[in-house]
Amino acid sequence: MFERLSIRLPNWLGDTIMATPLLTSVRAAFPDARVLAAGPWASVLAGQGLADVLLAYPRAWSGRARSADLARDFRADVAVLLPNSLESALSAYYWGARRRIGFATGGRSWLLTDRVTLPAPRLHQVDEYLRLGAALGAPPATDVPRLAPPAPESDERREARAWITGAIGLDRAAVGIHLGAAYGDAKMWPADRVIELVAELRQRGVDAVLLGPMDNDAKARGIVRATGVASLVGRDRPDALPALLAELGALVAGDTGVAHLAAALGTPVVTLFGPTDPRLSAPRGPGAVVQHAVPCAPCFYRTCPIDHPCLRGITATEVADRIVAGMRHEVVR
Repeated sequence: MFERLSIRLPNWLGDTIMATPLLTSVRAAFPDARVLAAGPWASVLAGQGLADVLLAYPRAWSGRARSADLARDFRADVAVLLPNSLESALSAYYWGARRRIGFATGGRSWLLTDRVTLPAPRLHQVDEYLRLGAALGAPPATDVPRLAPPAPESDERREARAWITGAIGLDRAAVGIHLGAAYGDAKMWPADRVIELVAELRQRGVDAVLLGPMDNDAKARGIVRATGVASLVGRDRPDALPALLAELGALVAGDTGVAHLAAALGTPVVTLFGPTDPRLSAPRGPGAVVQHAVPCAPCFYRTCPIDHPCLRGITATEVADRIVAGMRHEVVR
């Protein structure tokens, strides 16, 4: 038994969301233990009751020294390492955890006390994290990520509601079309397909709004010029993103962290898969996966060396069909 547990969260938003079933399982198995969760996206778990301490742990080495000292001061008995990196194992050793649980890969087995064999073939990321929980002694309590959205009357929801109402000119549910993907442009649906989807949704009486980080602004401006669609690109900052997603009737996105966050919050998601494998990383929750079968997928390339046939082959009509079938036409106000 242990009194304090540190969990090194993954480096990416989607993987952090896929780690929440593990956190839920740990809470159920060890309700009296104090839990620290450390990672670049730890803040997205605020208010969820999944950890006693959420510690921002930047990806950049230059920002980790202070966070590493804070994790060490927590004095955990056990550390569970979700990233498969050597760095995460070295960090856990520095934190002073006497028991260190992780997958035996990346040349770091000598730093682990509990070496878990990496599954072959690989499992869905949620299920791999749950295997680490089982090694800790926490049987799976759930295999579906769930997060409580900000309350409808909260300032964050009011702000998001005002953004959407101001963008589309109406107080009703809209479909968000997320343009970005941190992995690379191979995950992004071509702009001409987005233009076709906006037109298709408009014909069906459904309003759309573009979303994404500021580095998608040029792509968004081209789509706006072609369609007149509303754009909130650049506004979905991390602290506002959960409220914004909770206000949508549905979301269209590539295989990206925003899709996982939306599904966990209960927003229906249509996820477009091309170079990656939905068996390993599809969002679990309300929504659907759309693919176009080609011989070269999944290739896991960051940039497509040919004409992007996997995503270009997904039509606006089939995406619109999935949206309309699963969309919440009323959102909680």
